[in-house]
Amino acid sequence: MKNMTIKTSLTALTLAMGLGAAQQASAANWLMLQGTEPAGSAPRAKLWGFVQAQYQKDFSDSFGAGEVYIPPKLIGPNLETQDQFNVNRARIGVRGSNFPLDSKTNYFVLIEMGRNGITNHGDAFAKVTDASVTFNHIPGARVRVGLFKNPGPEEGLQAIHVFDYINFTTVTNQLMLERYPVAGYTNAPAQSIPGADFNKIGNSVGAFRDTGIQVFDTFKSGSWETAYAVKIGNGSGLEITDNDNNKDVYLYLSTEKVYGGKGGRREGWKFFAWSQSGKRIDPNNTANEYDRKRYGVGTKYLKKPFRVSAEYMKGKGMIFQGPHRPGHMFNDLEASGWYVEGGWYIPKTKLEIDLRYDSYTREENHPTSVAGDESRYKTATIGMQYHFNKKTRLNMEYSNRNYESDTTAVNNQYEGVKGRFAIQVTAIF
Repeated sequence: MKNMTIKTSLTALTLAMGLGAAQQASAANWLMLQGTEPAGSAPRAKLWGFVQAQYQKDFSDSFGAGEVYIPPKLIGPNLETQDQFNVNRARIGVRGSNFPLDSKTNYFVLIEMGRNGITNHGDAFAKVTDASVTFNHIPGARVRVGLFKNPGPEEGLQAIHVFDYINFTTVTNQLMLERYPVAGYTNAPAQSIPGADFNKIGNSVGAFRDTGIQVFDTFKSGSWETAYAVKIGNGSGLEITDNDNNKDVYLYLSTEKVYGGKGGRREGWKFFAWSQSGKRIDPNNTANEYDRKRYGVGTKYLKKPFRVSAEYMKGKGMIFQGPHRPGHMFNDLEASGWYVEGGWYIPKTKLEIDLRYDSYTREENHPTSVAGDESRYKTATIGMQYHFNKKTRLNMEYSNRNYESDTTAVNNQYEGVKGRFAIQVTAIF
């Protein structure tokens, strides 16, 4: 059985939900906001999108007399410098319904033109990230087909342009933002800069997306709203073709006490659980097949002026080791992590203060017959947001990182990992 590939990503579905909404995140029902238009009221076509421009600075130390680096000490996606300006996202899309023919049929298309893990591999100018059609004809069982976001962790499922931070937590970035090595991949050691070549994966990141079919809907009872989703996909992220007969299964369930509001700004207290399971084949040895399992639980609360959320995630198989070590990804190792974060919307101002702590442990079940390679990552982030208006905001954050490993050579490098500063402007149109 072979693995499948997709060559488009699901950012657009996420965006549809936030267009015309404020930048503040909430306990929103992302399943309904991504690609599901109000019956009879959606236009045939609405152009929309957003731009994110940023600057990041990494304060980590190089290692040894040769001043070599590893990826956590450099700024992506090129991983060749410790500070840079970047237009990391520039997305434009079209959404709507084919009203008056059928107002219950919606479509969603989104294209990425920024410089990030989606476009960096192969030096692509632009890539389709979302292309889906939603059928809202069956009560209790809406159907979505095409390329779109997978039901899963909150950081991946929510709209990126309403994300309260600039960088993902380590657990989401390493455990859930999947990478797909190409045949002929090689590993790379620590290297000096400029001239480092760490991106050995060869394909775009999965961007929390897959091509497939999903059945989903939401049920209301008083002030409570319960949603579910079942998706079957190729398990190939943004790579568009499929090279095996395996399929991934995605399950999601949430229930929320709704306090008021609507769309991406709705206030409420949401509880959710999800799971993802599938198989992956090593392109350098197609006889080797590995399970990939992920699951998690979490909660998110928003009732201004406060926001609090927390999530726990665990995975087995295909544990990411870094863009410079694709050959180490094909494994049966385990990893887990969690985060807790909160925000305070300062009354009568446009300011918001954010605080987050995340923890991730990788290779928890490393074989005892060899030297252990368990690694632990702890990050504390303090951030600030200034909302110029409902569609434009400024984010600024500083992350203090503490990394360690049971492997001496890796731990020596991790001792040099220090803080990272980031500032970003988001504008929706």
